[in-house]
Amino acid sequence: MKYGHFIDYVKSQFQTEKFIPLHEPRFNGNEKKYLCEAIDSTFVSSVGAFVDRFEQNVAGFVGTKYAVAVVNGTAALHIALVVAGVESGDEVITQPLTFVATCNAISYCGAQPVFVDVDQHTMGMCPLSLETFLREETEMRDGVCFNKRSNRKVTACVPMHVFGHPCDIRRIAALCKEFSISLVEDAAEGLGSRVEKKSVGTFGDSGVFSFNGNKVITAGGGGVIVTNDERTAKLAKHLTTTAKVPHAWDYEHDSIGFNCRMPNINAALVCAQLEQLNDFLVSKRKLAMAYNQFFCDIDIDFKLEPEGTTSNYWLNTIQLVDKENQVEFLKQTNEMGVMTRPVWRLMNQLSMFSDCFCMPINNAVFLSDRLVNIPSSVIIHK
Repeated sequence: MKYGHFIDYVKSQFQTEKFIPLHEPRFNGNEKKYLCEAIDSTFVSSVGAFVDRFEQNVAGFVGTKYAVAVVNGTAALHIALVVAGVESGDEVITQPLTFVATCNAISYCGAQPVFVDVDQHTMGMCPLSLETFLREETEMRDGVCFNKRSNRKVTACVPMHVFGHPCDIRRIAALCKEFSISLVEDAAEGLGSRVEKKSVGTFGDSGVFSFNGNKVITAGGGGVIVTNDERTAKLAKHLTTTAKVPHAWDYEHDSIGFNCRMPNINAALVCAQLEQLNDFLVSKRKLAMAYNQFFCDIDIDFKLEPEGTTSNYWLNTIQLVDKENQVEFLKQTNEMGVMTRPVWRLMNQLSMFSDCFCMPINNAVFLSDRLVNIPSSVIIHK
């Protein structure tokens, strides 16, 4: 078997002959204690002490003034875009190599994605492709960016930090500022990743993180919007609590809102997870470095963090030489109980986004034919 050596190596790393998932949660701290506390308090829905604690703790971890907890990462993206002013008929720049939630959130606003290429090294949005689109395909009208072909307003840009590897977010942020476009970072996979010493998700008007069951830490579900802007934070919290005007008993709602605050019981779980986050990140880095050495020895490209950044190595990723090798690797590993996955189907190849404006995306196509995610769970040595 061509990739049998890798299969044996993974099983030795995780010290098991059983099925090895791509990424599973680890509950080794105060999870059960905090869940019982939430249950005993009777506050298990969207109001409770753990929701407040979670928001304070995650804001402290990433270094923002504010954090707003919501039910999942998709809701976080949707609300962040609404607060950024994205309206029906607008366009939002993003990348084709991303999870579908990115484009779904844009669509929930009635807007359309515009696809620019990714960088082969970071796997995230390519600043050069973004700049080419902005300089050649758009024009400014009274301080507002418009797509010259579609005549639609270009309101926001949503770069994604793929598998936890930071994209070139500083150059992207500078371009967004120059063209008066709101920057919403899709850092769903990037908790713990940094550019120099600054957390991803904190370079734009807002950033979002996910706490789905397969992320570095989890709330079962869960997401959060982080920002340094008081207006953004207040409006996001207001809209996610059905836009209800605060009052002791009266029910007044001043706009169409959303019922998508994180429940206290989920916040209890993720508060316990946050206490272990630094240890999890150390474990994941140790696994990534072991993988890197292994693949160097057999001449397969392991995706390392871009220079000047720190990756959380959420999902470790390899790049095979071509599509044929990618398919064979996926087939052999999954048949032998080692879960591996290709990158997502490119968004512009999905029927609902196939008519969206798309720049040349040679890098995205190249990567989609070669990338494979390999088992990346935190290893707890007993």
